Amino acid sequence: MSAIALEHVSKHWGAAVAVDDASFAAPAGSFVVLLGPSGCGKSTTLRMIAGLDTPSTGRILIDGRDVTQLPPAQRRISMVFQSYALFPHLDVRENILFGLKVRREPARDHARRLARVADLLGLTQLLDRKPSQLSGGQQQRVALGRAIIAETPVCLMDEPLSNLDAQLRHEMRREIRALQQKLGITMVYVTHDQTEAMSMADQVVLLNTGRIEQDATPAELYARPATLFAARFIGTPPMNIVSAPGRDDLKLGVRPEHVRITDAGGLAAVVQSAEYFGADTIVTCSAGADTIAARVPGRHELAPGTAVSLQWDADARHFFDAATGRRRDDIRSGQVEAPHHAGQRERRTTP
Repeated sequence: MSAIALEHVSKHWGAAVAVDDASFAAPAGSFVVLLGPSGCGKSTTLRMIAGLDTPSTGRILIDGRDVTQLPPAQRRISMVFQSYALFPHLDVRENILFGLKVRREPARDHARRLARVADLLGLTQLLDRKPSQLSGGQQQRVALGRAIIAETPVCLMDEPLSNLDAQLRHEMRREIRALQQKLGITMVYVTHDQTEAMSMADQVVLLNTGRIEQDATPAELYARPATLFAARFIGTPPMNIVSAPGRDDLKLGVRPEHVRITDAGGLAAVVQSAEYFGADTIVTCSAGADTIAARVPGRHELAPGTAVSLQWDADARHFFDAATGRRRDDIRSGQVEAPHHAGQRERRTTP
């Protein structure tokens, strides 16, 4: 049984559609990420799971129970907000215990549960401090502690790391994932950051303008994007999308890390820029009307205007319908020509 299931859920604000016919399931004990750009409906979806917003249509089930019309307190969930929502006048101890006291859970259990959570999160020495005396990472841990101490089977997180610097975000990603696996809870996590999604999730639900573009594992999102949007949203830099030679009805996608730069024998191109990042260099080239990025290992000093040749393997190609943007896996060998090769054309097999 899925810990969480959405069945054809929509949310309308007057004429505006925030979430449009969303359906997905989160298996028990899984880490599910709702990913997408600002305004795609991911936070609204999380709020409906939490009971903070009510769906316009559809059903939400938690552990097989229809909770669509139930208030948050009856859903057996905990939630971590983007702002942490700590009480500035309470110390760490009281912030963590606040929910237990509001729900009037037995006081005899408070000390045991607090000690367990504080030990898990490394907060034991900070229990007497106020939020203003904590770093951003420590405040995030207190917010996590308040959620974990509730001992609910489902935890929801709404962009919890967005207020942290890059180094802390990296550390907290590891800590949150390890904590979720250790506790065995089901976690639904909202972010616009694909790095968080790809490094933390068992399952990614990618949203765009209120609709689910793809629901898949991180590996499948990368290897087999279902739409042009998914292809461009996942990957750094994003997938190159160019016109398919000889086929006006198709778009061709190739990831920058699969593009090779050679002296001859491939697609003629001209370097626009070369950005060195230490482990690799992003070389952006123009090839006719198309712009193609190549992510190549090490340092490459290529001046703008340098003529180069671009190559990629046939099995690195992805094809999409030019009209619908949907992935096309029905393209067969010989149906799409390879790029121009210095005055000649060559046919390559497709995957």
